[in-house]
Amino acid sequence: MADSLTDMIVFARVVAAGSLSAAARELNLSLTVASRRLARLEARLGVRLLNRTTRSLALTEEGAMFHARVVRILADIDEAELEATRSKSIAAGLLRITSTVNFSRLHLAPLLAEFQAMHPGLRISLHASDTVVDIVEGGFDLAIRFGALADSSLIAQRIAPDARIICASPAYLDRRGRPQSVEDLITHDCISFGDPPAGEWAFADGSSARLSGALVTNTGEVAHEWALQSAGLVLKSAWFVRDDIKAGRLETVLPHLPLPASPIHAVYPHSRHLAARVRLCVDFLAERLEEAWQTG
Repeated sequence: MADSLTDMIVFARVVAAGSLSAAARELNLSLTVASRRLARLEARLGVRLLNRTTRSLALTEEGAMFHARVVRILADIDEAELEATRSKSIAAGLLRITSTVNFSRLHLAPLLAEFQAMHPGLRISLHASDTVVDIVEGGFDLAIRFGALADSSLIAQRIAPDARIICASPAYLDRRGRPQSVEDLITHDCISFGDPPAGEWAFADGSSARLSGALVTNTGEVAHEWALQSAGLVLKSAWFVRDDIKAGRLETVLPHLPLPASPIHAVYPHSRHLAARVRLCVDFLAERLEEAWQTG
């Protein structure tokens, strides 16, 4: 077991350092020993982890998946050692988080910087993507997601409210008219986004509208910009459009027809002992996001 752990440490350091020789120097090992440990690890796993040339190295597909797990294992070991001697109110080690691009930029980035400053022993890696990733396979500790959780093998904790709003610029609505019913949406340019893009908008009363429009994108940020440019209607989380509505840049459409609730959840794998860095981060985000919702 000890040798296996050392081999994983060497592998992780090689990836971080970018070369076998640099990793060997950092670990105070000879190049021969470091190379032998990496080869032994690949032999034990029965797969090649790195494609190596005289000038460069790159993770194989299997190597990338294994590396994500190794990083988490080593971070858990670091935290276990710290927790043995320090308070459980202190977060330490590596915390890997994933969320959507726009929410990461506007809301998570400043909050996570604040959280890291409160816990100097913590390192945070934020993966921003509008594609929903497999957090277990991707080696993530935590995902911040909108709406219901489809995968019951994960734990979802509600951390903030949300409301979805159909909106458009006043200029667009002056030009095309203000919809009065779900049926009216058929005649409007509805901006679709997502990965894959949404094909319809469903309302809380069970009604729905198929989307028709010339503009489709994989990111909500682009869809938001198109709406501001008077290109059509868009369905967005209140977290992204409240300021524009208050300022008059966007106008709510069909406010009398509620859309299904889509609260924000912290999603993480089942764990008998949730790492302190995850537990403390979830609690911190829940507190700060609730404050932001109430004052927004």
